[in-house]
Amino acid sequence: MKLIVRDVPPRSSWALEQAGVHPLLARLYAARGVQSLEELDDGLAKLLPPSGMKGCLEAAKLLADAIAADKKLCIVADYDCDGATACATGVRGLRLLGAKHVNYLVPDRVVDGYGLTASIADRVKAQGADMLITVDNGIASVEGVARATALGLQTLITDHHLPGDTLPLADVIVNPNQPGCTFESKSIAGVGVMFYVLLALRAELRERGVFTQATQPKLDALLPIVALGTVADVVKLDANNRRLVAQGIKRLRAGISPAGIASLFVAASRKMPIASTFDFGFALGPRINAAGRLSDMTLGIECLISDDASRTDELAKQLDAINRERRDIESGMREQAEAALQYMFADDEPPDSHPSGVAIFDPEFHEGVVGIVASRIKDKLHRPAFVFAASAAPGQEHLLKGSGRSIAGFHLRDALDWIAKKHPGLLIKFGGHAMAAGCTIEEEHFETFEAAFAEVAALWIDQATLARRLETDGPLPAEYRRADMADTLNQTVWGQGFAPPIFSEEMEVVSQRLVAEKHLGLKLKHQGQLVDAIWFGHTEPLPAKAHLAYRLESDEWQGVKRVKFFIEGMAG
Repeated sequence: MKLIVRDVPPRSSWALEQAGVHPLLARLYAARGVQSLEELDDGLAKLLPPSGMKGCLEAAKLLADAIAADKKLCIVADYDCDGATACATGVRGLRLLGAKHVNYLVPDRVVDGYGLTASIADRVKAQGADMLITVDNGIASVEGVARATALGLQTLITDHHLPGDTLPLADVIVNPNQPGCTFESKSIAGVGVMFYVLLALRAELRERGVFTQATQPKLDALLPIVALGTVADVVKLDANNRRLVAQGIKRLRAGISPAGIASLFVAASRKMPIASTFDFGFALGPRINAAGRLSDMTLGIECLISDDASRTDELAKQLDAINRERRDIESGMREQAEAALQYMFADDEPPDSHPSGVAIFDPEFHEGVVGIVASRIKDKLHRPAFVFAASAAPGQEHLLKGSGRSIAGFHLRDALDWIAKKHPGLLIKFGGHAMAAGCTIEEEHFETFEAAFAEVAALWIDQATLARRLETDGPLPAEYRRADMADTLNQTVWGQGFAPPIFSEEMEVVSQRLVAEKHLGLKLKHQGQLVDAIWFGHTEPLPAKAHLAYRLESDEWQGVKRVKFFIEGMAG
């Protein structure tokens, strides 16, 4: 692995420090492109205005008219954490703003697939709805919107995914990535788009005299849910997204939380007064996602919508149990996938001889977990990876559902487009982003896909891209090797596109031992001082001196906080 130290623009670092930012934080922020204190202002007043998002004001008028006419609204959600939080935000927010009839519908991952389909439009109509609202989906649902319109439903699409060549003919589309939208935060999550629609709706209702500035409902109560969905969807944390997340976390730390999020913190054994983006990404988010992968995302949405603490406690326990099941299934699948890789690639083969893109299928795989396993394989090989499972939908046993994850420098959705053009009919359907995508193929065509995926990866990826690289922030000054400094760092909003600090330097390895047979416990000498460290998931012994990349963490034992290094990698 090659450790790359981030460049720190000296002027930016100096300007931030002069403005009162802690010297270490000033250095870290500057290395991530922050140039002024204003960019770090996370106040709600600094949020980009809803008027800048194409379709937002039109959506507000459409919804305000619907509320005035007492129409029945149905939100069509998605079955990941972004979709669940966007749905909960929509239901809660619309009810706060006066909508009396707000329902929701979650597609079944197995039966319905992704997005608004014609059959889902039929089900929305059968519920008696007058308006169909999508969250975190719909931008590609040309047929679904057409069916909804034919049924007499008004349609409002709220989404953040990239559109296809043809936009659906909805009444209104709100999506920062649609043609003609100048909204600066193109990476806003689906839950963020829905929150912006609600902000615009509240302003429209004020304009109509329904509320005044003094009597209008406070939508900031939704921000913990918005923050959860934003972090869990791994969107880039640009300045606007960081503000949304920071505002949500501030409320949680102050004890202001929807009942469901408080219950999820308890179920995940996390502490809300010290809530962080890590909690959202690795504790709460996976529990919500597990419902969509293995069960019914209705559990996750109900947990976020309900104000009954006893009910949300029970739902959070169910989500925790489902997540444990998900981890067991994932572990078994990962072992099978790694066994397949060992069969495909001999241990003595040099890494350069491996295909640049890897596709794996096993009849025993569970389609709800293929994305997670693809991510693990991608991390292990540092190559784009697709994992396929047989469809569990009745009558579709001959189909394979695949999920892929990529590395920086290889656009996965574009690669699928290339395969579709070179092999017409191979991909029954496909979609996604640069780093994550999915597709459906016939089982008999798996080897064709495998070869095509390896081919496009070989064409588009050079050896420099395949080399493992880890960006770091260089050495940690000894005076900042403190538990309180670790806590300060953990209180900052870090995430995708605004990476958490990783320091790196050569250290003496004083002692090392296996922990639970799968982690490496270490004692290191950092600038003359002994420090405990752990390398999760690593069992190979280290040399006497090693150039290590690590996170600064605090570890509490018997009421005493100590510094601990969490190792992320080693140069070599």
